[in-house]
Amino acid sequence: MQLSGEYTFDAPPERVYHLMLDPDTLMACLPGCERLDLVGEDEYTATMTIGVAMIKGKYEGRVKISDKQEPSSYRMLIEGKGPQGQVSGEGLIEFSATDTGTLVKWSGEPQIRGTLARIGSRVIQPASKMIVGQFFKCLEKTASNAGS
Repeated sequence: MQLSGEYTFDAPPERVYHLMLDPDTLMACLPGCERLDLVGEDEYTATMTIGVAMIKGKYEGRVKISDKQEPSSYRMLIEGKGPQGQVSGEGLIEFSATDTGTLVKWSGEPQIRGTLARIGSRVIQPASKMIVGQFFKCLEKTASNAGS
């Protein structure tokens, strides 16, 4: 299953890039994020409570940032588990300047096991789109306020 999307910010790429790597901003903007702890260089453990359809529950995971090309891209490796299964995968986040700000493109191909794998894309894709949408709206407010 492929997940991807894009979001446009009214802020320069450098600001958006740094905000998307700032642990405090991520914790504030990731829906349901209860904990985000640095455990190594560009590596974090996280706890999130998600309440969407069959994905409901508390999930524990790790996130590793790699291949940073400031301010144009980075890769994100994730692994997590919760009451409905396990998820792992790699995503690419790309930033490009527009006439009015920044276009962020994201893509990834998660590997899903457990109940989550059985319900598949009919629940996971809409849920991920909703969660990512909430994240980017929060991040947009933060980016706008940081520029004031």
